[in-house]
Amino acid sequence: MLEIAVLSFTTFFATVSPIDVAILFGALTARASPERKRSMAIKGTLIATLLLTVFAVFGRDVLGWMGISLPALRTAGGILLMLVAIDLVFARPSGISSTTVAETNEAEGRDDISVFPLATPLIAGAGSIGAAILMFARADGDLGREIAVIGALLAVMAITLVLLLVASRLQRFVGGTGQNVISRVIGILLAALAVQFVFDGLREAGIAG
Repeated sequence: MLEIAVLSFTTFFATVSPIDVAILFGALTARASPERKRSMAIKGTLIATLLLTVFAVFGRDVLGWMGISLPALRTAGGILLMLVAIDLVFARPSGISSTTVAETNEAEGRDDISVFPLATPLIAGAGSIGAAILMFARADGDLGREIAVIGALLAVMAITLVLLLVASRLQRFVGGTGQNVISRVIGILLAALAVQFVFDGLREAGIAG
């Protein structure tokens, strides 16, 4: 259970990328009052947590209803996580786990960014949603392991909220170089995990031994 908890935490931390989210949040809310920033941070984190929890618990059933097998999910999820990992290693933004230029421009004109783009796609993006479904499926119906996955998700969400609340100070403390170093280290770990997901999917499908 400890193994899946650590694995889940690492995966969620890499796909959500709380530091990147907080820095972008700080930039998008530079003109907002402290009270407004706090309100948006709390609301956005709560919405994202609800979205990711729902996808984690019910995502596999929905995919099963659509005729998508678990091996296919593992393989596709591994490929998706690899795309996120590549962007992290090269320290470049991605439409998978961040906003596009058009989305950022749209968000800058909004008074409330808690739902879009904060809750989704910044926190609950394609990468983190895929990770939630994959990690919960990895629990194989064991209640203790499922609780460990949800606990890891909640822990990452708590860290994300804390960083959002101190986003302005975080921007000054981390800086561009520090942010890139952290992204690259996390990206390497996520890349290895993504490859493992692909291997598991291919083996379960009987394609590889």
